[in-house]
Amino acid sequence: MIEKKKQGMFYKEYVWRGVTIFFGLFVIALTMIIGAFLIYKGSDTFLKFGHTIWGFLGSAQWNPADSAEGGGQTGALIFIVGSVVTCGLALLIATPFALGSAIFMTEIAPGIGEKFYRPIVEIFAGIPSVVYGWVGLTVLVPAIKTVFHRQVGHSVLAAGLVLAVMIFPTITSVSADAMAAVPDECRNAAYGLGSTRWQAIWRVMVPAASSGIITGVILGLARAFGEALAVAMVIGQTTALPTSIFSTTKTLTTEIAAQMGNAMEGGELKAALWTMALLLFLISLICITLIHRLSGSGRKGEK
Repeated sequence: MIEKKKQGMFYKEYVWRGVTIFFGLFVIALTMIIGAFLIYKGSDTFLKFGHTIWGFLGSAQWNPADSAEGGGQTGALIFIVGSVVTCGLALLIATPFALGSAIFMTEIAPGIGEKFYRPIVEIFAGIPSVVYGWVGLTVLVPAIKTVFHRQVGHSVLAAGLVLAVMIFPTITSVSADAMAAVPDECRNAAYGLGSTRWQAIWRVMVPAASSGIITGVILGLARAFGEALAVAMVIGQTTALPTSIFSTTKTLTTEIAAQMGNAMEGGELKAALWTMALLLFLISLICITLIHRLSGSGRKGEK
């Protein structure tokens, strides 16, 4: 009887182990398939239509032919700069607020922070992007137009503010978890040496949780780079390099979303859009690699 129970336990263990291995390998295979597909489709810009990588990344001339003959211009610099500027502005706005919120939740008022503040932050994370875009379009864009006396309110500033609100919950949650994971001994040692609360926070707790905080920032950056709908609703959709935060421009994701459905299959425009999708995929891989490296260094630091 006991032997049968043991055999049943071992059988269940092997089954669950096999299931978990299968799903793990499935995710890896799916990622590799997506990457290979993007490389296959995106390489047409260079192999089929004869454009150079530098011409794609470094030129602001965007006028690809919507035909299989090609002959157009596929410089994506406008969209790359638009993405970098918009996401950078969003990080500059969101990070200080997120870090302050994380400190409030873990160090200033942990009871209130965990019971009331964190659920509110998580609600922000669950709001659909179209809602953020609609609020930005109907409230933020007119406000920018009125306050700054601009002809239009659509701008990099509007997109950066909308993205900042969208990535704020991600950075806040990850940063709060990182600070909560710092051993109490670090805090107690700082107080034992005569540090005030703010000295303990800024000189001990924040540096100790720095790898986790940076991880949250990178995750927020990855989400900002991948956002399309909300940004498209407030950025103005002008194919031009931004010269200020009040400029209208486009990003990689907004151009893909606007053109992919109408571009001819096998044409130069479609190939260029696939190349931009490949670029976004590579940016995501870079962000994930950085996160893993930071997580590894954080674990080594704890040891």
